[in-house]
Amino acid sequence: MSPVPELRYPSVGELVSSARALAAREPGVCALRQVGVSRAGRPLHLLSVGHRRRAVLVVAGAHANEPTGGSTLLDLAQRVVYQRELRADTSWHFLLCADPDGASLHVTPAPRSLLDYHLGFYRPAQPEQPEWSPSVLPPDRLPPETRALTGVIDELRPYLQVTLHGTDLGGSWVQLTRDVPGLAEPFAKSAAELHIPVETGASDAAGWPASGPGVHVMPGPDSGAAYPSMPDDARHSTWYRVHRYGGLTAVVEVPMWASDLVDDPAPHPAPAAALRRLARRLLRDALEVERVLAEALPRLDDTDVPLLRAARWALEVVPGLAADWAGTPPADTTMAYVGSVDAFGRRLPLRAASMLLRVLQEADDRAAPRLKQLVAAWCDAFAERFRARWVPLEHQVEHQSRTVLAAALHARERAA
Repeated sequence: MSPVPELRYPSVGELVSSARALAAREPGVCALRQVGVSRAGRPLHLLSVGHRRRAVLVVAGAHANEPTGGSTLLDLAQRVVYQRELRADTSWHFLLCADPDGASLHVTPAPRSLLDYHLGFYRPAQPEQPEWSPSVLPPDRLPPETRALTGVIDELRPYLQVTLHGTDLGGSWVQLTRDVPGLAEPFAKSAAELHIPVETGASDAAGWPASGPGVHVMPGPDSGAAYPSMPDDARHSTWYRVHRYGGLTAVVEVPMWASDLVDDPAPHPAPAAALRRLARRLLRDALEVERVLAEALPRLDDTDVPLLRAARWALEVVPGLAADWAGTPPADTTMAYVGSVDAFGRRLPLRAASMLLRVLQEADDRAAPRLKQLVAAWCDAFAERFRARWVPLEHQVEHQSRTVLAAALHARERAA
């Protein structure tokens, strides 16, 4: 893995302070207000720039472990403030962090390696994720963060919602709830200029049609799920809320570490055998974590903490996902798709192990040193297999910002 220069992602408090300072400097253009509270009582803030009825909503921090979005949001807000043409006929609204509780638990603002990143890792169980909870919970059980986000959508009725996501290791891709003609070209150009690979076969978008390399359009409601075992369905997430008002959502993913193995569009020579092998490894790795969990669980005083809930949720989805992969592979399976599945299969048990490790370290449990060795070995293998190279933070932000601006332009033309 290539060395990482000193860097730092802003905390939620720093995001709010920067947004407050921007609003104070430009009071006629900007306004900062609270639009809700988290389950733990943390405020959710919305920064609005411009006063036009036509609106773009940008959401950061939906996943606590994807820190680039906060930096991108601040960059975009400053561009919109100081480039008047960007707000000539459009107001921009920035939800600073959709999950401040989650952000408080992911504690790696300046990772220098995949191991650093995972030693502070946290990603909530899916029912606790603001964007995804509507796909797995009934309306009366949605968390307050989700209700705040849907309330903002209902108020603004944006023609475009952009949610800023990321991946630890891989490439960049875009997921669209409706096609945005013209987006694929500037997206690919930006990635090439900044030496960021385009993830042409992202497992997150398995089976979806593509309007260009790395630009995936979510299938219609009559389409079957790519992974039948997974409990979620993007079509029931907050991404689709904007469809009530004729809008669409773009999910812009950017990697922290890049791998050139995820953009190979060549057909895989033996996809069924490769996916069965990855399914077996996924089951084997998850079993290693489950053994540590089973051994340590009787020694833990509190088994209902967010880190442990999240680790157990990740382990629970493994058997079904492995069965999905062991079935018939998608038609025209590419090298990039198998590479993306390979990364996903390493990522899931590694994340479960990392979160369990934090629980065991907090409890000073005797299984913690053994689990830490496993996490370190898996991080090293992940980085070596994919020849991981750091994407400079300014390149992560620049690419994500460019893609958001291109999506806003082309989606506006689509809506006109």
